[in-house]
Amino acid sequence: MLVPFTKFNGAGNDFVLIDNRSLGLHLTSAQAIRLCDRQLGIGADGLLLVVPCPSESADVAWEFWQCDGDTASFCGNGSRCFVRFVQSLLGHTNPVTFETGAGIVSGALVAATSDIAVLLPPPTALSLHATVHLASGPHVVHSVNTGVTKKLRLHVVTTVASPHGANANFVQVLGPNHLRVRTFERGVEGETLACGSGVAAAALVAAIVHGFTSPVKIDVRSGATLGIQFATPTSSQDQSFTNVLLIGPAEATFSGTVEL
Repeated sequence: MLVPFTKFNGAGNDFVLIDNRSLGLHLTSAQAIRLCDRQLGIGADGLLLVVPCPSESADVAWEFWQCDGDTASFCGNGSRCFVRFVQSLLGHTNPVTFETGAGIVSGALVAATSDIAVLLPPPTALSLHATVHLASGPHVVHSVNTGVTKKLRLHVVTTVASPHGANANFVQVLGPNHLRVRTFERGVEGETLACGSGVAAAALVAAIVHGFTSPVKIDVRSGATLGIQFATPTSSQDQSFTNVLLIGPAEATFSGTVEL
């Protein structure tokens, strides 16, 4: 059958989005891989389907496939694209709620900039010497002074990543509350132009290590700038960050139909 889709990008992190509320699609891993293939399919870092919310506690729910054919509970940049897409489907710019594998997430239009802001699920654990555990999975945060070499990337991923793999984020401090971040994502198995959860992890680590305060500005590989806002912990011993907002662009690139 011919299935309509829209291609989105969030700061260069790109996704295929499909409204599956009434199509009744039951995608396989192989189909997700083919759709995300940049030579044989549409090409994307991930695939997002809008589906009815089974609990009826949110506007809709999502089904998220990584380009390697695995599913994942959450994706920061993907969530912003999802909010923009759902707003177009529902015909409004009001806050959107959607159910994910990480729980119910909300997002809204920032009227002054036309960016999308998403309230991220709070991190479940933070270790300054290893990983930040966000809803999208573990994120290794490694500080660098200059560039990122392949040798350094492999060293970080193999020595401090979790047994099931991790996203590796390489961070440069550019100034007060200002970072540059490059991310090598699991599931993509390579560097992406941006990673929303990765910049959130970097900002939270910088808040503890460097005393960064909200908001934090992060430059990513695509040349875009993302923003992270958060509620500052009440003491130096408290690392329980809350109200973590990811703010940035989410743009529709093109629409079409694909045979499935």
